[in-house]
Amino acid sequence: MTDCIFCRLINKEIPSYKVYEDEKVCAFLDLTQVTKGHTLIVPKQHVQDIFEYDETLAADVFSRIPKIARALEAAFPDMAGLNMINNNKELAYQSVFHSHIHLIPRYTKDDDFSMQFLNNHGKDMSEEELESIATQIREKVDA
Repeated sequence: MTDCIFCRLINKEIPSYKVYEDEKVCAFLDLTQVTKGHTLIVPKQHVQDIFEYDETLAADVFSRIPKIARALEAAFPDMAGLNMINNNKELAYQSVFHSHIHLIPRYTKDDDFSMQFLNNHGKDMSEEELESIATQIREKVDA
């Protein structure tokens, strides 16, 4: 895809700060560096989001994550945690429409990054409503 910035990075048409690359994925620093070491893991195959993954691509991409996460932990001994984020579609804050996974190292509670789940709508649902939601999903898992 010629207008995709991540495809251009993968094809070395524009520079990046690569931290890992093999035949299936490329990992490089996110230029925003939300925290030191903020890394993106990108499949080399252009897919827009997680909804376009098949089992093979999912295995290829997700099997590399622990290796890169451990490298971050080894490189930054002061790292106290790690957020793994994957935004899918614009409403969910995806801004580059080539699937990618953020690994965001955490150093302190004051490292200027926050992820909080502020709403607990489950407390307002009955057991029947929750079971209905679970059933709707279960019926589609293998459909």
